[in-house]
Amino acid sequence: MQNTKLKWLYLAILSLVWGSSFILIKKSLVGLTPMQLGALRTVFAAMFLFSIGFRSIKTIQGVEWKWVTISAFAGTFIPAFLFAFAETEIDSGITSILNSLTPLITFVFGILLFSIRFSKNQLIGVIIGLAGSVGLIWEGAIINPDQNYGYAFLVIIATFGYGINVNIIKRYLQHISPMAIANGNFVVLVIPALIVLYFSGFFNAEVFSDKTVQTSILYMAILAVVGTGIAKLMFNKLIQISTPVFASSVTYTMPIIALVWGLWDGEKFSLYQLLASGIIIFGVYLTNKNR
Repeated sequence: MQNTKLKWLYLAILSLVWGSSFILIKKSLVGLTPMQLGALRTVFAAMFLFSIGFRSIKTIQGVEWKWVTISAFAGTFIPAFLFAFAETEIDSGITSILNSLTPLITFVFGILLFSIRFSKNQLIGVIIGLAGSVGLIWEGAIINPDQNYGYAFLVIIATFGYGINVNIIKRYLQHISPMAIANGNFVVLVIPALIVLYFSGFFNAEVFSDKTVQTSILYMAILAVVGTGIAKLMFNKLIQISTPVFASSVTYTMPIIALVWGLWDGEKFSLYQLLASGIIIFGVYLTNKNR
């Protein structure tokens, strides 16, 4: 299949998979702490990837491990914990919409760190997108007074990590296979994740006998294997056959899937939030127009 068609197929699949990941995080947090969820997600994804492509890390050269390591922490490890903590206080649907700032942040980091040129319209798009995110957070705090919307900024910090990761893969790891990048990432991350898991109290006998925890682990396993392992392979490939901004535009369509899951699960969503979401998407569109 030609890259032009293949990139759209990858985009559609990733939208479905990652759009569903927010409700899986929410369900996993019923029986797991955010630290346990982030660490387990990393460990399970590592086990899956090692089982299908561990030998691919041989293709990563010495100097390239620096970029693989930065990619691992910025694009996988830190966001896994940030999203877990965020969803202890805010709805999964809102989390997914805030995550749609990723293409905008990717563009900003491209300017600041990778010397990408920009136009006046793109600068206006950045401002509009940020204004929309403020409106979304503000309205969410009004209709959900019991939720702490300060945690929304954890999602925004995670998008910074994603923006750095996408630019690094495109600029410094373009020639390495997606399988090698993914396995290299988790070679770096598996030990820190196991250390976090140990100190989180997960290995206590009482934890494993709790049926709620067992159900949460099942949700987390699906999240780790499909939403992290398989999706990361596809995303790395998508970056290589398209552009950083096109790849990160998966966050345009993810919120649709996530909102459907959230509404099904009883989450509230107002017309003002819909308007703020549209403002964010419009800002991201302006930022990436004619690039």
